[in-house]
Amino acid sequence: MVTEKNTIGWSRNEMAQKVAADIPDGSYVNLGIGIPELVADHVPPGIEVIYHTENGLLGMGPVPEKDLADPELINAGKKCVTAIPGACYFHHADSFTMIRGGHLDICVLGALQVSKEGDLANWSTGAPDAIPAVGGAMDLVAGVKNIWVITEHNTKDGKFKLVNQCAFPLTGKQVVTRIYTNLAIINVKEKNLYVREMAPGVTFEELQRLTEAKLINESGK
Repeated sequence: MVTEKNTIGWSRNEMAQKVAADIPDGSYVNLGIGIPELVADHVPPGIEVIYHTENGLLGMGPVPEKDLADPELINAGKKCVTAIPGACYFHHADSFTMIRGGHLDICVLGALQVSKEGDLANWSTGAPDAIPAVGGAMDLVAGVKNIWVITEHNTKDGKFKLVNQCAFPLTGKQVVTRIYTNLAIINVKEKNLYVREMAPGVTFEELQRLTEAKLINESGK
């Protein structure tokens, strides 16, 4: 466990830009609640991404200006969104049929912990007073082809989030394929964590110190 709060690296919007830049043209993508929602604001020019929300919208656009927000057009996190041309609305059950049927290419989720093998814990700390909030996450990790995580590298009090083994209740086992943090982009493969890119000013040695799980450096730095 580390003791200090990490304040270096990319901002949350810069993290979201990194995710958006990696999404292939024409992909169907579900965004989780929290930091993942920012990804919709950063679609690169010339790229079409069809964003899906669990409450029944395919074709979600960026967050609207406050004076243009429609309180009846919201995402699964109950936040106002926009709809791109050609967007469609459907029943909640149909939305989960898309998820469970493997029709989405990528899902971007937040995380409490991710293990070196790609296990994900993102819905409860397991504490007696914790409020269960799994939502559709278990369906998403079971039905979507690629699960990407976007999260701060460490907790607010400096604890590890990338761990050898998750201590919190699991959302899914060996489901995460890529992790975006404020410090690095990390691929999960062969039950190991491979560092693809580090934020400016971050050294591999520092990154490893702030990570419980062993890292393998593929960034060339």
